[in-house]
Amino acid sequence: MMDKDTLWIVIFGLGIGSFLLRFAFLGFVGDRPLPAWLVRHLRYTAVAILPALVAPLVVYSGEGGTTDPTRLGAAVVTLGVGIWTRNVFAAIGAGAATLFLLVYVLG
Repeated sequence: MMDKDTLWIVIFGLGIGSFLLRFAFLGFVGDRPLPAWLVRHLRYTAVAILPALVAPLVVYSGEGGTTDPTRLGAAVVTLGVGIWTRNVFAAIGAGAATLFLLVYVLG
């Protein structure tokens, strides 16, 4: 068990680190144009982050870290609709509807 002092030191340290990462872009570089290669790479940040956040919830979502077929099915439908329609909202809606339907039917 972590004591309160250690917890606050960790929270404070993470806050400072988060601030410095953001300040590096906004404070130091905010008024200067970025190189074209960096702007091109920054466009893919959301595309890289979102799957990294969702994948562990899909793959290791069941009891004891096993794969849950309802979430895996919803992820497959979401991916399929996203590729087919190229519409983020349609993919999210189809995935959510599939998840709720599978939970209702299988649950």
